[in-house]
Amino acid sequence: MGSKTAKPWMSLFVPAVLVAASGMVCAQTDVTPTPILMPSNAHASRYGTGWDCPRGFQRTSEACVAVKVPAHAFLSASGSNWDCDRGYLKTGQACAAVQVPSNAYADDGAYGRGWQCNRGYREMAGACTRIVVPENAYSADASYGSGWECNRGYRVGADSCIAVKVPANGFLLRAGDDWACDRGFMKRAGACVWIEVPANGYLDASGNDWKCERGFRQQDSSCIAFTLPVNAYVDYSGNDWTCEEGYRKQSGSCAAD
Repeated sequence: MGSKTAKPWMSLFVPAVLVAASGMVCAQTDVTPTPILMPSNAHASRYGTGWDCPRGFQRTSEACVAVKVPAHAFLSASGSNWDCDRGYLKTGQACAAVQVPSNAYADDGAYGRGWQCNRGYREMAGACTRIVVPENAYSADASYGSGWECNRGYRVGADSCIAVKVPANGFLLRAGDDWACDRGFMKRAGACVWIEVPANGYLDASGNDWKCERGFRQQDSSCIAFTLPVNAYVDYSGNDWTCEEGYRKQSGSCAAD
């Protein structure tokens, strides 16, 4: 009673398990990882497979080549190139000293030349020329244009600032170099002329012209009513008519399609 008799099904099951297990072991040992071939001065990439060059080296084809930093230069933030020191400009594979002209100062971001003119001067043929500000103008700190702008109430004319003449019933625009007419007046020949709004008309949104009311159309300086033919209606503009669906315009009337 104390002895244990092996069951028939166990003798079949155990070898099968061993075979399966041994098969799995064989499958695992057959996989051989491919080694990463890295050139000198390289290290394994931080992300995924492959390799990267360290700071101070530049990747060229399948190698890491040392970055040659010339005099008056330093390694760039990426570490794979170089930039010139302040006061120097990249010229080929070297850094040349910036030649700052009179009335200028060194500036690394000055459009590749390495300097900018002082306020009150502008660049002209590689030099800084004094800006002559005319009467009724002020110096404008800009790297382009004349270097000055006219005061409010004046407009540019050649090398001077000309006063803007605002007529009666007019006003100076926000920009300050032109004028417009008050509401109810129209600009005509340098003056602001009263707008005579005809019967069945009204001032438009600008306030400087007029339009005819809905159902009327302009004829010279008047608003003339127009007659709607049968099967028509006043269109979106309000100053003409169109035919209803299923009809078309034909000789001043609406004919069936």
